[in-house]
Amino acid sequence: MPESPDKSHLVVKETDGVCVVEFSDRKILDELSITEIQDELTDLVRDQQGVKLLLHFGAVEHMSSAALAMLINLNEQIKGVNGVLKLSDIIPQIYEVFKITRLNKLFDIHKTAREALAAF
Repeated sequence: MPESPDKSHLVVKETDGVCVVEFSDRKILDELSITEIQDELTDLVRDQQGVKLLLHFGAVEHMSSAALAMLINLNEQIKGVNGVLKLSDIIPQIYEVFKITRLNKLFDIHKTAREALAAF
């Protein structure tokens, strides 16, 4: 896996062949952070045929619409390499935004990381 920059927005672990990514930021709002997160995630999935990626939102309290757009792009990248993306531990306020935007239909969302890992 690629080396993380000094101040990474992500904590990346490997669990049973699944790349588990936890966000270290409570708020994913500003454009610079979102761009940096997108770059880190792109590096993780680039050229990884059949990648299995779990995004764990346990620490995230606020997300901007630009962060949602970044997730949609990531989902397309992962599909492009025949990979699988799952999301977990999204707090109710953020999940509400996924429902309003109908992104809960696009993404495979699980209540807990354990449930998501079991679903791979």
